[in-house]
Amino acid sequence: MMALPFYQRSHQHYDLSYRNKDLRTTVSHYQQEKKRSAIYTHGSTAYSTRSSAAHRQESEAFSQAAAASHQQQASQAYSLGATQSSRASEVKTASAYDYGYSRGHTDSSLLLDDYSSKLSPKTKRAKHSLLSGEEKENLRGDYMVPIFSGRQVHVSGITDSEEERIKEAAAYIAQRNLLASEEGSVTSKQSRASKQSRASKQSVVSRESTLQQEETFEKKSRKVAIREKAERLSLRKTLEETEAYHAKLNEDHLLHAPEFIIKPRSHTVWEKENVKLHCSIAGWPEPRVTWYKNQVPINVHANPGKYIIESRYGMHTLEINACDFEDTAQYRASAMNVKGELSAYASVVVKRYKGEFDETRFHAGATTMPLSFGVTPYGYASKFEIHFDDKFDVSFGREGETMSLGCRVVITPDIKHFQPEIQWYRNGEPVSPSKWVQTHWSGERATLTFSHLNKEDEGLYTIRVRMGEYYEQYSAYVFVRDADAEILGAPASPLDVVCLDANKDYIIISWKQPAVDGGSLILGYFIDKCEVGTDSWSQCNDTPVKFARFPVTGLIEGRSYIFRVRAVNKTGIGLPSRVSEPVAALDPAEKARLKSRPSAPWTGQIIVTEEEPSEGIVPGPPTDLRVTEATRSYVVLSWKPPGQRGHEGIMYFVEKCEAGTENWQRVNTELPVKSPRFALFDLAEGKSYCFRVRCSNSAGVGEPSEATEVTVVGDKLDIPKAPTKIIPSRNTDTSVVVTWEESKDAKELVGYYLEASAVGSGKWEPCNNNPVKGSRFTCHGLVTGQSYIFRVRAVNAAGLSEYSQDSEAIEVKAAIAAPSPPYDITCLESFRDSMVLGWKQPDKSGGAEITGYYVNYREVIDGVPGKWKEANVKAVSEEAYKISNLKENVVYQFQVAAMNIAGLGVPSAVSACFKCEEWTIAVPGPPQALKYSEVRKNSLVLHWKPPAHSGRTPVTGYFVDMKEANAKDDQWRGLNKAAVKTIYLKVQGLKEGVSYVFRVRAINQAGVGKPSDLAGPVVAETHPGTKEVVVNVDDDGVISLNFECAQISPKSEFLWSKDYVSTEGSPRLEVESKGNKTKITFKDLGMEDVGIYSCDVTDTDGIASSYLIDEEELKRLLALSQEHKFPIVPVKSQLAVEILEKGQVRFWMQAEKLSGNAKVNYIFNEREIFEGPKYKMHIDRNTGIIEMFMEKLQDDDEGTYTFQIHDGKATNHSTLVLLGDVYKKLQKEAEFQRQEWIRKQGPHFAEYLSWEVTGDCNVLLKCKVANIKKETHIVWYKDEREISVDEKHDFKDGICTLLITEFSKKDAGIYEVILKDDRGKDKSRLKLVDEAFKDLITEICKKIALSATDLKIQSTAEGIRLYSFVTYYLDDLKVNWSHNGTAIKYSERVKGGVTGEQIWLQINEPTPSDKGKYVMELFDGKTGHQKTVDLSGQAYDEAFAEFQRLKQAAIAEKNRARVLGGLPDVVTIQEGKALNLTCNVWGDPSPEVSWLKNEKLLTSDDHCSLKFEAGKTAYFTITDVTTADSGKYGLVVKNKYGSETSDFTVSVFIPEEEARKTAQESQKGGKKAK
Repeated sequence: MMALPFYQRSHQHYDLSYRNKDLRTTVSHYQQEKKRSAIYTHGSTAYSTRSSAAHRQESEAFSQAAAASHQQQASQAYSLGATQSSRASEVKTASAYDYGYSRGHTDSSLLLDDYSSKLSPKTKRAKHSLLSGEEKENLRGDYMVPIFSGRQVHVSGITDSEEERIKEAAAYIAQRNLLASEEGSVTSKQSRASKQSRASKQSVVSRESTLQQEETFEKKSRKVAIREKAERLSLRKTLEETEAYHAKLNEDHLLHAPEFIIKPRSHTVWEKENVKLHCSIAGWPEPRVTWYKNQVPINVHANPGKYIIESRYGMHTLEINACDFEDTAQYRASAMNVKGELSAYASVVVKRYKGEFDETRFHAGATTMPLSFGVTPYGYASKFEIHFDDKFDVSFGREGETMSLGCRVVITPDIKHFQPEIQWYRNGEPVSPSKWVQTHWSGERATLTFSHLNKEDEGLYTIRVRMGEYYEQYSAYVFVRDADAEILGAPASPLDVVCLDANKDYIIISWKQPAVDGGSLILGYFIDKCEVGTDSWSQCNDTPVKFARFPVTGLIEGRSYIFRVRAVNKTGIGLPSRVSEPVAALDPAEKARLKSRPSAPWTGQIIVTEEEPSEGIVPGPPTDLRVTEATRSYVVLSWKPPGQRGHEGIMYFVEKCEAGTENWQRVNTELPVKSPRFALFDLAEGKSYCFRVRCSNSAGVGEPSEATEVTVVGDKLDIPKAPTKIIPSRNTDTSVVVTWEESKDAKELVGYYLEASAVGSGKWEPCNNNPVKGSRFTCHGLVTGQSYIFRVRAVNAAGLSEYSQDSEAIEVKAAIAAPSPPYDITCLESFRDSMVLGWKQPDKSGGAEITGYYVNYREVIDGVPGKWKEANVKAVSEEAYKISNLKENVVYQFQVAAMNIAGLGVPSAVSACFKCEEWTIAVPGPPQALKYSEVRKNSLVLHWKPPAHSGRTPVTGYFVDMKEANAKDDQWRGLNKAAVKTIYLKVQGLKEGVSYVFRVRAINQAGVGKPSDLAGPVVAETHPGTKEVVVNVDDDGVISLNFECAQISPKSEFLWSKDYVSTEGSPRLEVESKGNKTKITFKDLGMEDVGIYSCDVTDTDGIASSYLIDEEELKRLLALSQEHKFPIVPVKSQLAVEILEKGQVRFWMQAEKLSGNAKVNYIFNEREIFEGPKYKMHIDRNTGIIEMFMEKLQDDDEGTYTFQIHDGKATNHSTLVLLGDVYKKLQKEAEFQRQEWIRKQGPHFAEYLSWEVTGDCNVLLKCKVANIKKETHIVWYKDEREISVDEKHDFKDGICTLLITEFSKKDAGIYEVILKDDRGKDKSRLKLVDEAFKDLITEICKKIALSATDLKIQSTAEGIRLYSFVTYYLDDLKVNWSHNGTAIKYSERVKGGVTGEQIWLQINEPTPSDKGKYVMELFDGKTGHQKTVDLSGQAYDEAFAEFQRLKQAAIAEKNRARVLGGLPDVVTIQEGKALNLTCNVWGDPSPEVSWLKNEKLLTSDDHCSLKFEAGKTAYFTITDVTTADSGKYGLVVKNKYGSETSDFTVSVFIPEEEARKTAQESQKGGKKAK
């Protein structure tokens, strides 16, 4: 539990008044926030990190200052510690001091109560402080400093740097308050410590903490302190002497602008507390510091005792005593020296305690409650500042579209976890989220989104942001136009459909009439109903009703309905309105009863039941019967139920009768009425009626009520009269305020519709689609500069009034007002008796051009300002002015006021104080008056003016810097590496949609000066409708630059400039402006006119454009001007000649364009020729083709032909020379074409005879014939000898061919083909001799070479063969072989040749040297075609192995034993004869010989002799042949290489047997013959 703040402990009424039920949550949040942020809550934790040495150093300073006042003591003690520390220490200490001292209290016991519970033993290195000798002498030699130690407690939610700063601040406050109450008395310190200990114990009980406090003391001798001080003084003196020495060497080198080492910090304090703002500033010369409150200099003399301003040792302090709510502001510390000015800002927020104040706890002084202040769950703030950025403007939408309104909300001060209350309003009524509209708050941006626009959404929308008791709001109008009608000319949809007076079976529907009737009078309205939960719409009325209210009857009790309305005119029915809110058909009393008790979720239907009564009672008559509404279409009756009606429900019967009669007629005979309301239809308009009502139930029908007074059927509500006195007045560039006198005696007025018409157009457009109340309306969306007239008409339920009289015409332009004040007054240059001031022009010009400025000044002596004096009697036009006759070394303040034709505006805020003295700054001052123009999506042009102070030397150029608007200051980047001489720069390469800022720095010989004020931010985007300057050259050759501006206002002017210097008065240019167009005309364009020409449009949103004329563009424009001065007819093609099919000659040319008045003169040898038998002429003006035809060229037609064209002012001509060889060639060509035409009248060759080599390397002779028939013959000849062709030509494809296979030299010759029939003949010859033959052979060789297959490897018994196949081979095809890139020389071992279609290379007895890459090149006479094979590695090994195998096989085959011959196949021999056979055999070695008979081995004996001699001859002999010797014999030879067998057959016959067989066969033959 954290300790209660002092004001809670001191007031007994706290729990009764402050902590009430409504504020408990607020207090809880408040205490949690104070626990995280308040310094006294965690002061002891921060203090625990301080070491004893640090406390000892600080206590020396505090003890010395004890005799001084409390304020002096604090300031001196801090300054002594901060002056001598390093810069890093200064930053840290000052930050801690600012934080801690802003929450300091004079009563240290209050702080110690809070600190004592959270102490830590963690030490920290002591910070050194340095005291002067005089101060040191006043210190006591021995003193004691309390050192606190305790338990370390982690503080959550604070960063390390913040935590460290808070700890140091708490330690400082604890020491100061501890040592300052009694002037250094040790006994008082000890007593205070004991008091603190007692308070600590109490705090432990209240917080349930276990932390303890310890106090120790240390002593330090005076000698040690003096010695340390002397060493530091000696060191400081040495440093100061060194700095002074360097300053004398180069004064300018040491000059530097002010720099904030420690910036002032923002503070939030309680009312009546004191607060100090501190800052530490470096710079040379030493900067002069001025404090401002809300940009107004603080005058310490005007409020004595309120402000204390001190500057010591570079530390500057502003102390505000007894703060009240008026001190809540933004404070600025401005540091200035000769190098420039720099400012730092801090905010002070003064909070107020809501309960009663204990005056003893605060400083004395009066307090006042501000008019408005904010209350947050975390405390109190003074008046919040609420700003709206990126605000929504007047918006236009259409029915059915979506729209979003939004703006960014900026609230200062920003309090975490406390969100503002956002509320949207339409016409002053809160907007609740629904299916039509949704609201959203992102934490920074508030948005209102329409999912489906309707005319009901039109109105003035207001966003109100509330913070506590303070709020700000912003408003803008939203217009909703009608959706496009489905039927052209149909009326627009009604709006605001509302259900009124709902009962059990009766509801009145009301609506508003639309502003647009579609061009014809609205005849009435149809009402549709739909039961909730269904999609079925039904029409409630059969005939249109004109009155904007209608009773709907026949509803089912307990069910809910929605309604819509449609308007109808003679064209058709318009779109329906937005549906109404659901409404239940229910008795109002029953509905109230149901709402008063919890129920189930609404289902869209209520089931009503009634209990049966125990005994029926006839109801009495209704009461208070009256006519509530009467129109020409219906009459509505209302009454009250009878008092006597029993417990059951009742129904009603309505009766009517005409006035003056007693003939009552029941109206609702079939359908009783349940509701005490009834609408009667079908009454005769103009007649008078009386009405009465009877009640009925199960017991019977009661007595009638009293009759109503006589009612005449007709509209009781009259249509309102037309408004009068329509007065328009100017508002903005796009809006006009219209006022009028309201309609007199108008009843139930709904509002007014306004219409506007552009003067002279005759077309009226609605200004609003939702009736507006009152007598004033702002019509938006008008065209600037256009004149309009307005008219108004009133509307109520009866209808729309007549239109008012048209207003006077008014031109749409902004109303004129005085300009707003200028701002940012600065001193640009200062002299001994004069100063140059600069300022920024007002944000708002008041709708008129600013004509000048007036400057006032006053002296400020000792902080007291004097009276204002006028600096200039005549207005100055620039944003800078030199004020003379000032006093040297006197301080002045200034005010500037702007003026336009409306008058003098409000003066600016008082400037800072400027001292009139001679400036000696070496570098130039900042450039002035930065502005940008010609903003596009990726470029813009930046302009500026030279600085008022150029420094010691003239300005030599400028540097331009750029960064994105939201980027940090370290992201500035230069746009130009070299300084530009001009005072403008076109910035390229911007990113579309990105916001940028710019600054400019001037440079001279001394260096670069201070940057200018920022220009921007500006978004890189091209606005819709942006146009550029265009160049134009008219028909007379006059060159001009033209510009058109669509957003021009009546007060706008076009300002032309060259290189951004005005061209006004230039003798070389002539400016002409009319309406929204302007142009400058060059009188004599030349090199002196080269430059950038720009046009700016005043009184617009920076509309400008430029055009660059460089040397290249100058040449182009001059050439174009020359063409326009002396125009020529552009020609697509010059005069040419061509030969037509029959040998006719056509001369022709083509112009790009010819008008209907164009004429042509035809000239031959300088003599005009005309159309006649010899010449035919034609002009096609659409295509621009000019022609002349001649049937035949004669010898006398040789010469020069010219066509001369005349087309208005433009002329041109073209000439063709036909002389000498050119003419003879043309004449020959014409004759040839004539003969060709004659030839083509019979059968002829469309394509003459040619040859082609087929894929099979054959030669195909072919020709294409035309104009042939069946009787046409074709004959082929070679060398005048007819060639017989096997097949006949059918001429189907018109191609005739002759195929020559395996073409060779014998086929050379002259080939001829002849076509002939009865119409004539034609022939074609083809010479295939000499060069033609060579070309054909070359092509054939090429085809053969291309047909060659890849080289393959084949092994033989002799060696290895490489070969390739071709289609066929010609000797003309040269074959060359190479091995590893070297041509092969043929030998007995390596041979090449051709066998049939095989081309080969034989390598006999190959060796390893034959390995490698082999190339076969086939040369066709022009090109070589190569085939390669790699005979190495595995390929060689395999081929060589196969060669060895085949070689061995060949040897074996050669030496094998074999029979060479000598043995017959069959031997026929007579018995008894001798048989001798001799056979030669061979073999190496000699074979072995054996004989077989009938497959059995035969041996030699006396009967059969077998001999083998000399190893070559075998003998077979049978001496006496018998029949037993017949059989099959065989000779077998055999050696080691093989064997062979030669068989023969021996047949032995007996002669007698043969004769007998012959005779027998003869006899058989004779019998068969018979």
